[in-house]
Amino acid sequence: MSEPPEVAGSVELVVPGIWHWLVHNSAIGGSPSSSHLIEFGGDCVLVDPVRLADEALAELPDPTAIVLTAKCHQRAAWRYRRQFGIPVHMPEGAPPAGEEPDARYADGDVLAAGLRAVRTPGPEPVHYCLLTDPAEDALICSDLLMYTDHLQFVPLRFHDDPDATRASVRGLLDLPFGLLLLDHGPPQRDPKPQIEMVLDDDGR
Repeated sequence: MSEPPEVAGSVELVVPGIWHWLVHNSAIGGSPSSSHLIEFGGDCVLVDPVRLADEALAELPDPTAIVLTAKCHQRAAWRYRRQFGIPVHMPEGAPPAGEEPDARYADGDVLAAGLRAVRTPGPEPVHYCLLTDPAEDALICSDLLMYTDHLQFVPLRFHDDPDATRASVRGLLDLPFGLLLLDHGPPQRDPKPQIEMVLDDDGR
């Protein structure tokens, strides 16, 4: 998806080394589009970045890389690649993007800032979540789930394979995390009971 026109005005420190900001994205009906900066091991990685106001961005550590979880989350990646002179990492096998990424990654790869790639097909065939280093105890969840007034699937009518999405969400319960960082909504603490409720409500 192209870069949203909205710019986030402020940023939230979720836990040490993890920052979050969001916009209400007019390209998707005003629903939230969220981004994160992960600092670990000397790296600072922008994940699926939407634009952040310059004065708020200046308060953060300078990013050293950008990681995209899927083609649909290019957002402001190319803008920030030019601004900071940093590489963009995209999944191997993803369709052509607006610009050519600097590197590709695959399932199980460990990227900058200790992020581990976990393939989670369904929204698109080539689609990933990212586990932070175990010390950070967080999962960055792309287009599987969203939060407005409660945790729910990103509407399954927008997914290439809804059954694969359901299987990917069930697989999240086996991963080691206690903090859920959503691409569409605010961070969720103690998220696994909420994920189980989403699956139970779906009834499949």
